[in-house]
Amino acid sequence: MRALVFATVVLLSGLAAASAEPGSLAGKELRKAVSGRTVYLKTGWGVELPIAYRSNGTMTGRLKAFAAAMAGGNGQTDRGKWWISKDQLCQRWQHWLDGKAYCYKLARKDGTVRWTRNDGRSGTARIGG
Repeated sequence: MRALVFATVVLLSGLAAASAEPGSLAGKELRKAVSGRTVYLKTGWGVELPIAYRSNGTMTGRLKAFAAAMAGGNGQTDRGKWWISKDQLCQRWQHWLDGKAYCYKLARKDGTVRWTRNDGRSGTARIGG
């Protein structure tokens, strides 16, 4: 009986790993990848948005004036909260993006991070120290 349970757990673990995207960041690995680091999100406006993810679940971002206006915010800097949910990086800014919460799937490939937001938008980023 124990052998059957063990074999089932191993099989299910293998299926879960096979269904994940190659290089995808999830769970504790995702938290470790961003916590205490700055993620430089490449925007569609040709600029990078540096987001500092603190280990306490808060974040800060700074944009140039033009990019801040394009992001729908009322300022060049903003603060917010971040968390991990269902293997996604979720965040909510105080002002930017109308204060709505969004979640992102992240996958690493050749030093670049590919992100896909829960509304379908996607792009790339890099993770700094």
